[in-house]
Amino acid sequence: MLIEKLAGGVVGVQTPIGPRYVMPSFRQRIYLLWMFRNFAILPYAVLNGRQQRMIDRMCSEQHFESIASVNGMDEAPIIGTIERRPSNQSLPPRHPVARETGTLAAEARQRP
Repeated sequence: MLIEKLAGGVVGVQTPIGPRYVMPSFRQRIYLLWMFRNFAILPYAVLNGRQQRMIDRMCSEQHFESIASVNGMDEAPIIGTIERRPSNQSLPPRHPVARETGTLAAEARQRP
């Protein structure tokens, strides 16, 4: 399986519209195999600056594929998956949590 990933593996990227797959170069596949040596899925936030730049460059240089079928292969082996969460600006605003006045706690203590 390692040889198959090295020969033609793809990297999955979780996007807001669903998983997409990118075909890295041979050198990138070597580095990515090392990156994913212990985990199958890595959040984008845990990657160091060099790794984030590499992922960003791969995503911007190539067109995403919606399935793991690349270069005529039926099912390309997946080296690993990067979770790319939307930034906090695109999330709806959070509502403040209402504080309990203690009436529910008092009622809970009175119940047998």
